Formats: sequence, structure tokens, C-alpha cells
Amino acid sequence: MKILMVLTSHDKLGDTGEKTGFWLEEFAAPYYVFKDAGAEVTLASPRGGQPPLDPKSDDPSAQTDATRRFKEDNAARAALANTEKLANVAAADFDAVFYPGGHGPLWDLAEDKHSIALIETMLTAGKPVAAVCHAPAVLRHPKAADGSAVVKDKSVTGFTNTEEEAVGLTKIVPFLVEDMLKSNGGSYSKDADWQPHVVTDGLLITGQNPASSAPAARELLKQLG
Repeated sequence: MKILMVLTSHDKLGDTGEKTGFWLEEFAAPYYVFKDAGAEVTLASPRGGQPPLDPKSDDPSAQTDATRRFKEDNAARAALANTEKLANVAAADFDAVFYPGGHGPLWDLAEDKHSIALIETMLTAGKPVAAVCHAPAVLRHPKAADGSAVVKDKSVTGFTNTEEEAVGLTKIVPFLVEDMLKSNGGSYSKDADWQPHVVTDGLLITGQNPASSAPAARELLKQLG
């Protein structure tokens, strides 16, 4: 079982002068769900090398068992420091792909041609694609075989407008995940803010927020049987 995890390379939070990147829990929790199930995990990002960590996700208040385990895991830290370049990764080599969130993907992965092609190729090959929190942003441009958006008429979720409002970034982000999924024809659903909510529709698995990252990873394993 070979799973590709794709992380952002983008570290600027719009014009705020603040840093962003990937959200630690949304990487660490799924990473260990996969590893503990015996999966072979490969990490990639648009630029390769060390992806930027959202500093807020490294705050003591944001730590979980998975993030603490990651900090003690030298092999995992080395793997994260040396992600493959996304352009060099072939969909044929993997059984599934998982996108952790953080605000970074709104800027780079949502628009990245290699990511778009990867998602289209995986879905065409009958392989599952999972994304949590802000990472469903990666579903903005990929198209189905008939030219429609891959989320059209699909049940999906992602970071809610009210969650974005709660973190004060509604006016900073390039687009709102909830609005984008709806405007692309997705059948969007959500639970209460910050509660775990995972939606599976065919090969697409989406999670609403950080609390949904481990459940989404378990759902992906279930898909892989």
C-alpha cells in the first residue's frame, strides 16, 4: 500500500507579513494512521525539500498526541525535511493521495498544474484522493473526463466560512473553500465548527477541519481495503 502525501510550499499569509504553511496536526495525525497500518508513505511538495510549517500549528495549545510523536520521530522529521518535488512524482507509483491542509494550499496547490494533473490521473485510474480542512482547495481546477469540475454533484466538505471568520482570515485568503466547492457544483455539507466531519463520495474523501484529519485518513485506508 503506497500513499502519497502532498504538502504546500507556500509560506506567506497574503499581504499580512505573517507566515503560513501546512498545519502540523493535519500532517502528523494522518501520517501515523498510514504508517501504523503498514503503508509506505512518500511526501511531496511543489518545491521539494522542507515544507513551511504554519507557526500557529506549532503553538503549545495546538499540540496533540500525533504532533508530539512526530517531534520525537527523527525518521519522520527527516522525511519531511526532504520531500520529493511534486513535478517528479508519478501517479502510477501510488495507490492513493492525501492532502493535509493549512492555509498554504490556497495559494500554491490549488493552482499547481502538477497537482491538478495528479488528481485527474488518480481519479481516472480509480484511485482515491483525500483532502482535509483547507486542502480541498486542490479540487478547484481538476476536471472529470466530461470536462466538468471533479466535485460537481459530489458530496464534499472543507473548512467552513464560519471557521475562516473565526480565525479572522476571510478577507486575507484568495478564496473561501466552502464557497469554491459550492460554486463548482459540489454538494457541500458541514458539522458544527471545529467538530470532526468527513464526507466520502466515490473516490473523493474530504474533511472539514483539523479534527477531521485522522478520521479522513482512516476513511482512505478503508477505501484501499
